[in-house]
Amino acid sequence: MANQSWPELTSVWHDVGPYRIHTRQAVFPESHRVPIVLVHGLGMSSRYMAPLARRLARCGAVYAPDLPGFGRSATPTHTLNVGELADVLIAWMDAQGLGQVSLIGNSLGCQVIVETAYRFPERASRLVLVAPTMDRHARTAAPNIYRLVVDAWREPWSLLLLAAWAYWDTGFVRLWRTLQHGLEHRVEELLPGLAQPTLVVRGAMDPIVPQPWVEEVTRLLPDGRLIVIPEGTHAVHYAMPDLVLTSIEPFLLTQAGPVEPATTSD
Repeated sequence: MANQSWPELTSVWHDVGPYRIHTRQAVFPESHRVPIVLVHGLGMSSRYMAPLARRLARCGAVYAPDLPGFGRSATPTHTLNVGELADVLIAWMDAQGLGQVSLIGNSLGCQVIVETAYRFPERASRLVLVAPTMDRHARTAAPNIYRLVVDAWREPWSLLLLAAWAYWDTGFVRLWRTLQHGLEHRVEELLPGLAQPTLVVRGAMDPIVPQPWVEEVTRLLPDGRLIVIPEGTHAVHYAMPDLVLTSIEPFLLTQAGPVEPATTSD
């Protein structure tokens, strides 16, 4: 796969409420596959989602937006919490003319797509949670920052450069407040209410998302399954996009019926 020519992504902007949203996308109107939307993590942008997005684009339409306050999108007057980011994601889908999509998130992006799928189940066909945060057993800033530093030594240098630029562009205050919002968001309380088939992906070398946590996440999901990628890091979708592609593509290409809200027993 390394020598294969992948489709290019183009940049587009849409006005979504008060925000000007930038998106990297490859659109193929003739495709019958459910479109795929990729959502970035804390402080990052769609730029580090691009390697996987380009590979997924060979089979149909893919979209990778920059959430408000990140990347090339407009900066809100306040730092949006996870619920507000989910609201913007739905409004952005409306602006793009997208109905039901498959959602892929990394890190905090997993929380955003879980929130979206939980509140708007008819808009999400399937979910892929790549390195889902936040580990409920480490719900303070200090252990997560320590784990981030450990992970940084394992990531490609190109990602570190991208992250350094993205964090600088985002700014410390917005970065810190978004982290706090992520820590306050109880993703584990939403997982049992997800009706969508969900694939959880973890890199085996990821210190931010430990194995016991992703196993718990998978158990909480009504229709969840787990894939662990050997030697993968927190941003395994960036560092190993070919391997992630082969791991998730069969799941994404499986046809899903209409999504109804999940029911949970007390």
